[in-house]
Amino acid sequence: MLSAELPQGAVPKLERPGPLRERVYEALLELITSRTLPPGQHLVESELAGQLGVSRQPVREALQRLSNEGWVDLRPAQGAFVHAPTDEEADQLLTVRTLLEAEAARLAAANATSAGIRELEALCAVGEEAARREDVETVVDTNAAFHSKVMELAGNAVLAELAARVDQRVRWYYTPVARQRGARSWQEHRELIAAITDRDEQRATGVMRTHTEHTRASYQSHSWEEGQG
Repeated sequence: MLSAELPQGAVPKLERPGPLRERVYEALLELITSRTLPPGQHLVESELAGQLGVSRQPVREALQRLSNEGWVDLRPAQGAFVHAPTDEEADQLLTVRTLLEAEAARLAAANATSAGIRELEALCAVGEEAARREDVETVVDTNAAFHSKVMELAGNAVLAELAARVDQRVRWYYTPVARQRGARSWQEHRELIAAITDRDEQRATGVMRTHTEHTRASYQSHSWEEGQG
């Protein structure tokens, strides 16, 4: 059984038509990356099917796909569970993220347009307000949008493709530390915007590297504290 009822409205009924298995997969992935379904959560096909308003077959197919991608663990005679990332997995992913994001910041400083910089400023304002309200969901979504915009302004399609592969896992790791990072994270975003505006590639690289390393350190600290609890 699910250890706790999902928040009302957290799992929308899926509308037809459309590739149902894909829609179920996307819904479950969203619930996992947002940590509505937390690491270690037991996933019961019949219950998920009921909450999504579908039969068990597309849920079973989605869980198999999520297992293949490392989001779900399928345990013989026990069932499906949301994967609990190890410290090593998180450290490796966030290290790669630092490399990708730092290069994106450098390229953004070289290539960003005035309109693109204004979009970064607008996203930063939304994130700052959400942080003040301690609206974690909006903070996480806006943080992802901000970093995606920097990647877009970098103008390197191959870099963007590589970043997209790790983006959802970055969100997964960022969610539990979003409140801890708080306003400081958005101050660092402001520093990055300033460097991009000044066309200072070296400073933009350094700011982004420091910013992503702060998130990595916060996640490691959070993970350690959870382990002590």
